[in-house]
Amino acid sequence: MGPALPGQTLAIMDDSGARLPPGAVGEVVVRGANVMHGYLGRPEETDRTIVDGWLHTGDVGRLDEDGYLTLVDRIKDMIIRGGENIYPKEIENALATHDGVLEAAVVGAPHDVYGEVPVAYVVTYPDSPVTEDQLTEHLRDRLTKVKLPVAIHIVDALPRNPVGKIDKPGLRSRHRPQPAATRG
Repeated sequence: MGPALPGQTLAIMDDSGARLPPGAVGEVVVRGANVMHGYLGRPEETDRTIVDGWLHTGDVGRLDEDGYLTLVDRIKDMIIRGGENIYPKEIENALATHDGVLEAAVVGAPHDVYGEVPVAYVVTYPDSPVTEDQLTEHLRDRLTKVKLPVAIHIVDALPRNPVGKIDKPGLRSRHRPQPAATRG
């Protein structure tokens, strides 16, 4: 992305609020005179978002030695598999390098042992003969084993929200356990 805007300070913090050194991945935080100071009429949300003068963006990123920011993903999209942080964007980017892939989305699905595991939804180009197995093999050369999706679903289209973004909450909801039916 680049450096902070004039009058702003960027930092990367861990979950405890400690600043991380250059190259480390954590939450992107920002402060400055031109950064919002709160949500109108929503003090609880303000208190969650602005801590000790730092606006917590909800983005995961890293700063290099020169202060240039690279975004990695969104915190809410991060998958935690057996204690390992997995960023769906990395898997999506690896899928996008396959010639048959038009677009992809990766979400976390509940898992009894690992907590969450990655699951991919892929839209292929029309008439592309690519299979789930071929995509898995393609990813083996690009990702560590822990980041490999446990399932790849080839779909006609990815669900979108009203503003046109991929509906990741909708994809995640496909993997939530359904409540048991009640007897009447």
